[in-house]
Amino acid sequence: MKEDFLHYVWQYQLFSSELITRNNERISILKSGTYNTNSGPDFLNAQLTIDGQKWVGNVEIHVKSSDWYAHQHETDSNYDAVILHVVYEDDAEVFMKNNQPLPTLELKGKIDKSLLNNYQNLTSKQLRWIPCENQLQDVDSFLLKNWLERLYFERLENKSVVINELLQRSNNDFEAVLFQLLAKNFGLKVNGEAFLSLATSVDFSVIRKERFKEEALSALLFGQAGFLEEDTEDEYFQLLKKEYKYQQHKYNLKPLSISRFQFFRMRPNNFPTIRIAQLVALYHQHQNLFSKLMTIEKLEDFYSLFSVDVNDFWKIHYTFEKESKKSAKKLTKSFVDLLLINTVIPLKFVWLQSRGEVDEENILRLIQQLKPEKNSIISKFSDFKIKANNAFETQALLELKNNYCTPKRCLQCAIGNSLLRY
Repeated sequence: MKEDFLHYVWQYQLFSSELITRNNERISILKSGTYNTNSGPDFLNAQLTIDGQKWVGNVEIHVKSSDWYAHQHETDSNYDAVILHVVYEDDAEVFMKNNQPLPTLELKGKIDKSLLNNYQNLTSKQLRWIPCENQLQDVDSFLLKNWLERLYFERLENKSVVINELLQRSNNDFEAVLFQLLAKNFGLKVNGEAFLSLATSVDFSVIRKERFKEEALSALLFGQAGFLEEDTEDEYFQLLKKEYKYQQHKYNLKPLSISRFQFFRMRPNNFPTIRIAQLVALYHQHQNLFSKLMTIEKLEDFYSLFSVDVNDFWKIHYTFEKESKKSAKKLTKSFVDLLLINTVIPLKFVWLQSRGEVDEENILRLIQQLKPEKNSIISKFSDFKIKANNAFETQALLELKNNYCTPKRCLQCAIGNSLLRY
């Protein structure tokens, strides 16, 4: 038995019999109180009648009544206004500071057996991928649809935390934060942090100045990433190196270590050199990228915007050292989808929030056009007959697994709630 389940029972008044204190006083709940997520009693400003007398105050909940003393509430003034002690097992009498017994309600035997059985089934220690995997396919489709929508916007809110931190550091420069987020996502999981470090290693005002000339922007980013520290006789490499030496002196730049960028076991198209070249091409071709991305609504227009050509050198190279078979090395639609999911849509959400113009239907319309992501979590949900049809649903399912199922927050989950009362 856990306290959070007792909180749940009290909040929704899921009792199977009348409520009587240990001293045989009848309890009527007028208001169960406001759930307190901070320190202090569990429910604030509850309204009860105890033995015909109306009380207004706080309610504290424990598994055992002796927990009152184990948690040293008798010495904490925050608990002076507690009017009822709700426990699963009443194993010790609790006294208030005036030496009067604190009214205590024991819930053992007062909770519906089916509710208790469902709770114990969800929280059993049996190894499961998610607690409700055996019942998941029985969940009402309408409930699931609405819960996934809420989960998706929770995920956007969680991503907003990181975005707002970057905005704070960049004096609310959305264009700069877009560059940082795009860079991080161009690096994917393996090189994401290294690419973010690259993007933040130089002030975005320098990017703004240098992006008009492709060679200058290439020199800046490859130089900052440490790729121009070595030496090769290639003419293009020497051109970039010379330009970067000039920029280094002009802007007082310090390059990162090339060792931060990983090539091992990566597909050549995901090599950091290729991703930097593509980032250069994108920012060289689009001078007002942020404003363009914020106004586009059609998926095809996003694909068109991200369809940029890398420098001719990179069409026959994957690294500076070795020539390869010629290929265009354009951004694929699946890669652009990742950029939309992880950068463009979350940043647009924060931008619209800052203007008080959030249009949830518009955001849903865009994310629902994107194909479902492929990963082990989404595959596992599919095994349990929960198939994602688009990126909106995959993002919501990732939020469900990571922030509800894994930490076993079934009582805060709409699916868990429906199964508890099934």
